[in-house]
Amino acid sequence: MSIPENLSYTKEHEWISVEDGVATVGITAFAAESLGDIVFVQLPEVGSTITAGEVCGEIESTKSVSELFAPATGEVTAVNESAVDGPEVINNDPFEQGWLFKVRTESLPELLDATAYRALTEEG
Repeated sequence: MSIPENLSYTKEHEWISVEDGVATVGITAFAAESLGDIVFVQLPEVGSTITAGEVCGEIESTKSVSELFAPATGEVTAVNESAVDGPEVINNDPFEQGWLFKVRTESLPELLDATAYRALTEEG
């Protein structure tokens, strides 16, 4: 399973990439595989403020419904409408085309690097 070295991760299986104070957020391949076929995503609205560690959406699969946790605090600047319209893209390409939303970060919690995330997923 791929775990890109250039991303940061949360213990809730989200990935985050920050560029110029804007974080792109998605779920990891581990999460997508664990969920099974994703059929619906509810994402935070553009302009809304999210708080790190709090629920900001949900992901529904053929197996279950899972809460999506904010990996950063800030204002949502974009959502991936392609993922909303065709959630299977999250299963097919979670690290590129399957990104979920972007947030202008006010603060970031401590995140995991690829090595720490790999250790976390291998424990499970």
